[in-house]
Amino acid sequence: MAGYWIVRASACRDQAAADEYSKLWGEIANRYRAKTIAGRGDHQTVEGEYRPRILIIEFPTYQDALDCYNDPDYAVAMEFALKAYQRELVIIDGN
Repeated sequence: MAGYWIVRASACRDQAAADEYSKLWGEIANRYRAKTIAGRGDHQTVEGEYRPRILIIEFPTYQDALDCYNDPDYAVAMEFALKAYQRELVIIDGN
């Protein structure tokens, strides 16, 4: 069953860090066969705190989603993500 990352993030606060994260993320996403399935269009927060960036990233399996997050290469990329955005990331099983 698929695994998912649900990412809720602030507006970008460091564009250079965001650009570096995007560059690094592309290679990592390919390795784990991750794809963004939602978050490119409009959204409405109807409960809870509004975040301008909401993404749902799909992985082939829940284990792939966990392994990607724990990958040493992702740890490097995440440093740039955390400079660029204040964010929350939840990993869920698609069962």
